[in-house]
Amino acid sequence: MRTSVINCKSFFGAGLRIDPDVHLSEGSIIRNELKHLPYELSTVGENASDVFYGNIFSRIYVKKPEYGVPYLAASDTVLANLETGKYLSKKQAAKLSYLMLKKDWILVTCSGTLGNVTYTNKDFENHIATHDLIRIIPNSNKVNKGTLFAFLASKYGYYQITQSQFGGVVKHINTDLTKNIIVPVFQEDFQIEIDDLIQESARLREEATNTLNEAVSYFDNLYKISPTFTKNFALSLKSLGLGFAAYNNNLEVDNFISQYKDKSFQLKDKTTKIFAPPLFKHIYLNKDNGYPFMTGSELTQFNLRYYRWLSPRGVKDINDYVVKKGTLLLYKSGTTDGGILGNVFIADKKLDGCCLSDHVIRINFEDVELAYWTFAFLKSKGAVKMLLRLATGTMIPFITPDRLSEIFIPSPDENYKQIVSLVDKFIDLQSKSKQLEEEAIIKVEQEIEKWNN
Repeated sequence: MRTSVINCKSFFGAGLRIDPDVHLSEGSIIRNELKHLPYELSTVGENASDVFYGNIFSRIYVKKPEYGVPYLAASDTVLANLETGKYLSKKQAAKLSYLMLKKDWILVTCSGTLGNVTYTNKDFENHIATHDLIRIIPNSNKVNKGTLFAFLASKYGYYQITQSQFGGVVKHINTDLTKNIIVPVFQEDFQIEIDDLIQESARLREEATNTLNEAVSYFDNLYKISPTFTKNFALSLKSLGLGFAAYNNNLEVDNFISQYKDKSFQLKDKTTKIFAPPLFKHIYLNKDNGYPFMTGSELTQFNLRYYRWLSPRGVKDINDYVVKKGTLLLYKSGTTDGGILGNVFIADKKLDGCCLSDHVIRINFEDVELAYWTFAFLKSKGAVKMLLRLATGTMIPFITPDRLSEIFIPSPDENYKQIVSLVDKFIDLQSKSKQLEEEAIIKVEQEIEKWNN
């Protein structure tokens, strides 16, 4: 049993709540630690011109991008790739313009999975986001915007964010609780250092996105695919290769493949191994004793931070789970109408040596340049639909390594070196961006910890 004695003043910082889950939480401990710092203490509310979310609304989605505005759910804001393929009707978006995201905002997930914090750059502009997402518009009053983000993204911000969560099955936080989060006013030179790291990280992320888009657009322009999906059609029994489901016999994908199949190779012919490791018992250890581990859903996030380490004792061969830089990764489970099924990633410096979930298929190439070429192609619009067509299963569709190995990839052409160079640059830029953001967060944590040790 955990017990503690609290002052009645603590009720005000916790939204007038007296339940022990609030006052015996990590957030309560951290708030007390912050009071021992040799810095003035401010709040999020003092350092923001506004902290708000929206009103509930029914979403009207459209399929064609020209009729809609890119839409982000709360879980989408932490993704490395913001292009989710979801579009909100322009007519509806015009009435919800206050939910349109802008550069240099801080976003906090406030329902379900709480406390994910994102700093917006130009890539977020012209995207409309869910009402169920707290927006913080920094004013750099006492704490500049980069430092405010780094603090909220640190454990000292996270535990305060989650301290006063409320609700039954689905947990929530609100804007009043967010405004009351305590933020140290660090010395000016330290704040400038942190802000510089965050701003450079945001800039590099924009450049990385533009670089990858340039590589992917080459294939989008070369091999077209219809945005529509033919639902009613007739095929002979002999032509049914993957199954009887409509998405397994997508006519648009057939037409897409026909544009390059004469000059292509099958994935199995240029790879050393395509596999997903077997199910395993998860035994997690302290940092010094295990391998850094990441789930498939965490793989989609931009700010990849390790929270658990895997013991080799729970698996037959730990090498089946460890990935190396340049390995292509494909998430094999999900739904065929959106989500992360078929999403393709490439391991960068951050993932080098990391263990990944058995829900992630590994694609190992003999030639790393060919892996880069294939990665850019598999991110194209037509290839995304081609990968979804591979899915099998009923309740939860999934892609098998055997089916994946049979797909056709366009053979390298005269632009091969250029595409490879772009992907290589993308990996480098994205790695540096992640590194700088993490460096800023760690510096904030270390600055606080040195006064509490």
